[in-house]
Amino acid sequence: MRIVVMGAGGVGGYFGAYLARAGHRVTFVARGAHLDAIRRNGFRLEGSRGNIVLEDVGATDDPATIGEPADVVLFAVKLYDTEAAGRTIQPVVGPDTMVVNLQNGVDGPDRLAGVLGAGAVLGGAAYVSALIAEPGVVRYTSDMSRIVFGELDGRVSDRAVAFRDACREAGFEAEVSPDIRATLWDKFVLLATNAGLTTLLRKPAGEVYTDPEILELAAAMMREVVAVATAEGVRTSPDIVDRSIALSKSFPPGMYASMYHDLARGRRLEVASLSGLVARRGKALGVPAPHHTTVWCALKPHAEGA
Repeated sequence: MRIVVMGAGGVGGYFGAYLARAGHRVTFVARGAHLDAIRRNGFRLEGSRGNIVLEDVGATDDPATIGEPADVVLFAVKLYDTEAAGRTIQPVVGPDTMVVNLQNGVDGPDRLAGVLGAGAVLGGAAYVSALIAEPGVVRYTSDMSRIVFGELDGRVSDRAVAFRDACREAGFEAEVSPDIRATLWDKFVLLATNAGLTTLLRKPAGEVYTDPEILELAAAMMREVVAVATAEGVRTSPDIVDRSIALSKSFPPGMYASMYHDLARGRRLEVASLSGLVARRGKALGVPAPHHTTVWCALKPHAEGA
């Protein structure tokens, strides 16, 4: 398959590396020092299950130079760059291209579909913990290695199944969801809560989720997300809060959400589409979300970076 990875950070770099090692024609879209390092030295994925070294892999900051439509685009940019990045990849999106949105949150697929058209975009959820350790190097920090994706209209399409099979052959788990919106909200229950707490507290999972009072706060924040989803007409899994609490306790003790790393490095934050989205949609729907509103207001002054 011809695969373009739009955003070669933790998520895009991780899955793109596995697909490239499996023999697919992968091109990373990156920028700055990260792009320069990939062009000069190749791309390296590091972690406890072994390293992947791609000595000769395509890399560019301009998808228009790729010259042909992709079969698959893995779209893994920050949420605040959604529309601009969507316009950037238009030259490689042909009539048969599937753009798998692997962003955080729940609003990315619809925003991207507004640029590329709903027929091109699939919603997706990535389950991995990875970040750029240095230019040209992505490091993963847990055993999570999975994506779930699906057509926005709920079809289990042939193209989605074909890509699922390619992912499994490449060495990571993949599933096609017949209700990707519910899948995204299920993930969002923990994602928005974990991002908000580890960033606001500046503490890793090992300190956040072993404190009984903070754990109680986390559960309350998760219930707020479920309530907003229900008001939106999305049916989350009945046990999603219990499962999310259990998963949070299993995180590596030193693990932070990626938003914390952005705050620590003075970068822009995705908080407007995480706790901010819960707060705003809750208010519009008449659903109280006081804890996410507090997180949103506390981090809002840092949203544009240092």
